[in-house]
Amino acid sequence: MFETIGNTWMWIGFAIFVVVALAIDLLVLDKKKGEKVTSKEAAIWSLIWISLSFVFAALLWWYLNANYDAAFAKLKTTEFLTGYLIEKSLSVDNIFVFLMIFTFFAVPPEFQRRTLVIGIIGAIILRVLLILVGAWLVAQFHWVLYIFGAFLLITGLKMLIFANATPDLNTNFLLKWIRGHFKLTDEYHGEQLTTVKNGVKYFTPLFVVIAMVAITDVVFAVDSIPAVFAITQDPFIVMTSNIFAILGLRALYFLLADLAERFHFLSYGLALVLMFVGTKMLIVEFYKIPIFISLGVVVTILASAVLLSWLIKPNPNPPPN
Repeated sequence: MFETIGNTWMWIGFAIFVVVALAIDLLVLDKKKGEKVTSKEAAIWSLIWISLSFVFAALLWWYLNANYDAAFAKLKTTEFLTGYLIEKSLSVDNIFVFLMIFTFFAVPPEFQRRTLVIGIIGAIILRVLLILVGAWLVAQFHWVLYIFGAFLLITGLKMLIFANATPDLNTNFLLKWIRGHFKLTDEYHGEQLTTVKNGVKYFTPLFVVIAMVAITDVVFAVDSIPAVFAITQDPFIVMTSNIFAILGLRALYFLLADLAERFHFLSYGLALVLMFVGTKMLIVEFYKIPIFISLGVVVTILASAVLLSWLIKPNPNPPPN
C-alpha cells in the first residue's frame, strides 16, 4: 500500500478545488472570446495561480504541524515546494513547445484558446493516470525507481546536447503520418476540426495542432512524473505538486509567448535539473540527498539559467535539430 498524508477528505477537497479552479480559469480567460489575452491579464492571473500554490503549501504545513510535528510538516512542505518548482519549470518548457507548434501552423491567437484548454485538460488527465500507475509500481517494485532515475539521466543528457537546437516539425513522425492518412485543408475554418468539401470530409489544421499538442502532453507527462517521484513517493504530494504546476498554464502561456527567445538558457537548466534528480534516484541506496539540499540545488540551477538568459543575448542562428 501507499504511504500518504492524504486522507479521503483531503483528496475530495483537492479534487473539488481543481474543478472549480479550471472553471474559473476558463471563464476568466474566455470572457472576451475572439480577443487576445493581454500581457497584463496573463501576468495577474499567473501571480494568482502561483500564490494559491504557496497558500496551499502554508495550509499543508499548518495541518501537518497540528496533527504530527514541526519537523514532519517542514519535510512534507519542502517536498511539495520542490516538486512544484520542478514541475512548474517543466511546464514552462511545455509552453515553449506549444508556441513552436502554434507558430509552425500559424494558429491565430483567437484559435489558440481552445487548443490550450484541450492541452491542459489532457495534461491533467494524463498526470493523474501516470501518477496512480507510478505510485503503484513504486509501492510494488521499489527497483522501478532506478529505471526512473536512468530514464531522467538519459533524458537530461539528450536535452543538454540538443538544448538550443531548432526542431523541424516537417520531419516529425506524427505529422508525417497524419498527412499521409487524413485529407487536410490548407486553411482554418474557425474553431472547427473538420469540414466538408464537395461531399468529402476534410480535417482542418486545428485538428493537426490539437493532435500534436496531445502527443506533447504525453511526452512531458512521461518526463515529469518520474522527476517528482525522485523527490517524494507520497501520491498526495506528487499529485498536488503536479496539478498546481499545471493550473494557470494558459495564463502563463500568454505571458511568456512573447518572451520565449529571452529564456534560451532555460533548456540547459531543465536538462541539469533532470540529470540531478535522475542521479539522486540512482544513488539513493548509497546516499540519500536531503530534500532541503535538493530544493536548493533546483532553485540555484533554474535561477542561474534565467539570469544568464537575461544577461547573454541568444544566438540568432541556432543549430538545427
